[in-house]
Amino acid sequence: MALMTLPGAVHAQAVEPAAAPVVPAAEDAAAEGPADDAGDADDDDEDADDEGVRIVGNREQLSRMGGSAQVVGKKALEAFEYDDVHRALDGVTGVYVRDEDGQGLRPNIGLRGTSAERSAKITLMEDGILMAPAPYAAPAAYYFPLTTRMVGVEVFKGPAAIAHGPNTVGGAINLVTRSIPRGAKGEVDVSTGRFGSDKTHAWAGWGGDQFGVLLEWAQVDSDGFKTLDSGGPTGFNKREGMLKMRWQSAPTAEKFHRLQLKLGWADEVSNETYLGLTQADFDADPFRRYAASGLGKMDWWRSQAQLAYTFEAGEHLHLRVVAYRHDFARSWLKLNSIRGRPALRDLLNDPTGTQAVDVAVLRGDEDSDARNPLLIGTNARSFFAQGVDANLRYTLKTEQVTQTFRAGLRVHQDQIRRDHDEAAFDMVRGAVLRASPDVFTTRNTETALAFAGHVLDEVQLGDRLVVTPGARIEVIRTDFEDRQTGVQRDETQAAVLPGLGAVYRFTPEFSVLGGVHRGFTPVSPRSGDLADPESSFNFEAGTRYLSETSRAEFIGFYNIYDNLLVACTASAGCLPDDIGRQFNGGALDVYGAEVALAHAFRVAKGVRMQADLSYTLTLSDFQSAFVDPILGPVETGDALPYLPTHQGRVSLGTWMGPLSVNAALRYVGEMRDVAGQGAIPAVEQVPDRLVLDIAAQWQVWESLRAYARIDNATNRTYIASRRPYGLRPGKPIAFTLGVKYAVSQ
Repeated sequence: MALMTLPGAVHAQAVEPAAAPVVPAAEDAAAEGPADDAGDADDDDEDADDEGVRIVGNREQLSRMGGSAQVVGKKALEAFEYDDVHRALDGVTGVYVRDEDGQGLRPNIGLRGTSAERSAKITLMEDGILMAPAPYAAPAAYYFPLTTRMVGVEVFKGPAAIAHGPNTVGGAINLVTRSIPRGAKGEVDVSTGRFGSDKTHAWAGWGGDQFGVLLEWAQVDSDGFKTLDSGGPTGFNKREGMLKMRWQSAPTAEKFHRLQLKLGWADEVSNETYLGLTQADFDADPFRRYAASGLGKMDWWRSQAQLAYTFEAGEHLHLRVVAYRHDFARSWLKLNSIRGRPALRDLLNDPTGTQAVDVAVLRGDEDSDARNPLLIGTNARSFFAQGVDANLRYTLKTEQVTQTFRAGLRVHQDQIRRDHDEAAFDMVRGAVLRASPDVFTTRNTETALAFAGHVLDEVQLGDRLVVTPGARIEVIRTDFEDRQTGVQRDETQAAVLPGLGAVYRFTPEFSVLGGVHRGFTPVSPRSGDLADPESSFNFEAGTRYLSETSRAEFIGFYNIYDNLLVACTASAGCLPDDIGRQFNGGALDVYGAEVALAHAFRVAKGVRMQADLSYTLTLSDFQSAFVDPILGPVETGDALPYLPTHQGRVSLGTWMGPLSVNAALRYVGEMRDVAGQGAIPAVEQVPDRLVLDIAAQWQVWESLRAYARIDNATNRTYIASRRPYGLRPGKPIAFTLGVKYAVSQ
């Protein structure tokens, strides 16, 4: 059941796997069209017995609504069996990613020009509930669930964002988990591949008229594709489990009630580092890791508990209330700097003169000086997020007007507690040896208490016009305490964020749409009066064509920032003293266009194909000059870093009986490492890239499916990022083989 209809531009991504051809098997005529991924976000939508929780509805709803809501459904996710959310989002327009580890462990995702840094500028949700460790106090997404567990990914941009704060400038992403099935069902999915990559994913559930339960477990691990100079592991192990239980009214009850409990656990151990390479070393061996990064290790766990109550009275009234609590704790041991020497980022960008000796120490080719040891520390942080989220929908229908009123209220509290330490280590003949005990460098606590509400009033006049005015309110109190110095401060922020979306249908297939809304991103507790909340006016307009065989969407957008908020994180290469702070970035314009095309057709009897194309054009220019720890010195007219002007994806799927083959070619244009304009200097350039992925599936028999995938099939070597410190490679060619066995009663 969809929770809400949203204002702005909408299309569902159309990528289909072998298991579900573009056309129903019974119809061997003209192809019926791009798969309705908005409708398949659930495991088996017609067979599911609880909410999964999807926000976007079916194809008919998409055709009449004006809202930027794009969907990657279950079938599309299964087409390539990705375990990396970066790759799963490749075909969604207006989405930008900055790869860091090549495995998608800590995604960096931005929407319509917002910074991709740790996905902190977008609202992240799972089943409609805020997912980040501390969405208000410290929204950096150091936790992200396994993509293989998800049965849908929804992306909201434009006026749709006002329903999903707190961050409403770029938009929101909602991950949809598996629903409790009807009857008894289960599935086991195992795969293996290059670099010791293995996956085990299993679920089993049973649902009756009133009671139901689902248990799910997933584990993904890899030896890693990089090699340490000093030897040692560079891989990861990630595990997740989920339990759902529900009780609901009897099918004959006049008033419907449902109570559902969702419990989850996840943990990860990954031998990851922020240390990259110099250009010369990258050119010689892009998958090398310096000896100084040998101790790098991330270790985290997360728990979640949610209790949801749903009430329905006929088709007119729907109420859902969720109480939730999430806890997250992480410790990341990593190299921070060389004492008394320039920042690691500067050393690797210019390894000449005296800095050449420092880089030789990082490699392990030279021993360190006692006066300039390696400084290695553990960034230990603990988080909690808790609250109550309520959403109401009420529908009134007359002969000419259908009015759907939606309202949401949320009371939320979250906190981050930082306990960072550091110690001196010597580099001795390629080995990293401790030289001093740990000393605390940062000990602080940031807390946020937020009240948020939104209203949307969708008014459909006849069959042609739908107008959706709405507004969001955010009231946030933040507290900061430095437990080393005793410094304390508190702030209160408040914002009213209006929005308006409209769609006019000239025919059942063709429509025009447009919208405007106020964007907002809150200031972190640590920033205090150093920064103002981010604010913007965001506009979009375009056309959409949606038929049984084709989709076409053309959307233009223009975001006018009154003030860009720039967040400092370790992953951005910030100095330890600046981590967690935010800075004013001045006025900025971000504008561009999004194009999405899909067409399905029959080639011959029993052979069907589907072609998809997505393209995003993005331009940006600052309206003022300033100096920032992340962006550096900015001049009027400079463009944002890590924002490609051009990016796009072309995919082609073919279905021939039990066999399907899908290929996706992804292009990302060149990007800047720092803000600037004109030609990009080599030391600041992330060159363009073209990456091909290929996947195939074979339905061996009804309950058994085999699949294979090749990531980066042409083995293209490319720079994914120059941050945090030095050049980082994208994933090289990798092969995956797997099988799925399903049971049903």
